[in-house]
Amino acid sequence: MEQTINRDRLFLGSCLALTVTSLTFAVRAQIEGVFGADYGLTAQEIGWAFGPAFWGFTIAMFAGGLIIDLVKTKNVIWMAFFMQLIGLVLMLIARDKTMLFVSNVFVGLGNGFVEAAFNPLVATLYPNAKTKMLNRFHVWFPGGIVIGGLLAYLLVDTLGLSWIVLVGTLFIPLVWYGVLFLGQEIPETERVTSGVSYKDMLKNTAAPYTIILIVSVMIAFASIPSLSIDFGSNITYFVVVGFLALIVIEGRVVNKIGLLFPFIFICMFLTASSELGTNQFINALLTDKGVSPILILVMITGIMAVGRFFAGPIIHRLNPTGVLLGSAVLSTIGLYLLSTVSGVGPTLGSAVVFALGICYFWPTMIGFVAEYVPESGALGLSIMGGTGMVATSLILPIMGESIDTAGPQATLGFMTILPAILIVLFAGLYVYMKGKSGSEEAAH
Repeated sequence: MEQTINRDRLFLGSCLALTVTSLTFAVRAQIEGVFGADYGLTAQEIGWAFGPAFWGFTIAMFAGGLIIDLVKTKNVIWMAFFMQLIGLVLMLIARDKTMLFVSNVFVGLGNGFVEAAFNPLVATLYPNAKTKMLNRFHVWFPGGIVIGGLLAYLLVDTLGLSWIVLVGTLFIPLVWYGVLFLGQEIPETERVTSGVSYKDMLKNTAAPYTIILIVSVMIAFASIPSLSIDFGSNITYFVVVGFLALIVIEGRVVNKIGLLFPFIFICMFLTASSELGTNQFINALLTDKGVSPILILVMITGIMAVGRFFAGPIIHRLNPTGVLLGSAVLSTIGLYLLSTVSGVGPTLGSAVVFALGICYFWPTMIGFVAEYVPESGALGLSIMGGTGMVATSLILPIMGESIDTAGPQATLGFMTILPAILIVLFAGLYVYMKGKSGSEEAAH
C-alpha cells in the first residue's frame, strides 16, 4: 500500500528545521560578547570564526541543489539533521577561535542543507502558492531569532545562567523535527515532476559555472584570514568587471538565455548583507544606544516574523518586484537613521523602519526565482540562499574590522550604501518586469 504524503506534518517539520537554523543566529549574536569578554577574541577574530556558519551554509546549499534530485530529498534532510547535531555539540565545548570556527563549519553545513531541502519541498507541497508559503516558511527564520533572543535575555542576561545552557535549548526543536520526518513519504521536487531535465535546470541559471566560480572565490576570501579585499584597489574593480563579463558571455553567448537569474543573484549579495550582516553584529553595533541590543534584535525579528506571515496580500497587491523596491527604500532609511540617532526612543523607531525594510528581502528573493525562473529548479533556489550566506560571511570580517577601528556609528553608515544601491537595481527590475508583463498581455 502506497504511503500518502502528510503535507501538514512535513510543513511543520520544515518550519522546525528552519527554527533550529535561526536559533543558531540568535545564539551567535549573544555569545559574540562572551567570546570577546571571556575568551579575549577581537571583533575581527569573531567575525572570522562566525564566517563558516555562512560559507558552510553556501557550500551545502550549492551541493544540495545539485544532488537533491539524485540522492532524494529525504537524504538531504537527514544530512541537515546530523550536521546540525554535530555542530551544536562542538559549539558546547568551544573555548577559542579555532574550535568556534570548526563548530560553525558543521552548523553552517547543516543549516545549508536545511535550506537546500526545504525551499524546494515547500514549493513542491504548495505549487499554486509558492511565494506566499515560502514567506510563511521563512516566518521561522526571524521567529526563531525572536525565540532565541528572548531565551538569551532571560537565561543569560536575567538569570545569569551560562551560555552553554542557551546552546543546549537548541536540541529541543532539533530532535522534534527529526521525529516528525521519521518514516514519512517525501515528494519529488517540482523540477522532476514537471519533466525539466537536469541539463535544462543548469542552463536556466544562465551562467552556472561562472556563478559557482564567483561563490568559490568569495568563500576563499571569507575563510582565509591572509586574504582580504581592498575596495579601493583597481584590481578589485578589474575582477568584478571580469566576472560580470563572464556572466554575460556564458549566459547570452553560450547558453543563449536571458540574464534575469544572474541579476537576482547579484542583488542577493546586497540584500543578505544588509539583513544578516547587521543583525549578526547587532550587539556591537547598538551597544551604546541605551537599550539591550538583544532586545532590539528581538523586536526587529518579531516585526519580520509578523510581516512574513501576512505577506500574501502585500505580495498580491505590489507583486514581488514592488515589494523588493519598497524594502530597499525602507532598509536604506532605517540604516541611515540607526547610524545617526541616539537615545532609546529614536533608536527603537529607527530599528522599526529597518525591520520593515529587511522583512521581505530573503523569502521574496527566493520566491521571485520560484515564480519567474521555475526551470532553474532546486539548484536555482539553492544558489539564491547560498549566495546570501556567502555574502554575509564576506561582510562580517569587514564589519568587524570597521567596528574595531572606526566604531559602530561609522560602520552603520557604511552599511547604508548597500540597500541604497538596491534602490537603483530594483527600480530597474520593476520597470523591466512591468514591461515584460505588458508585452505578454499584448501577445495574448
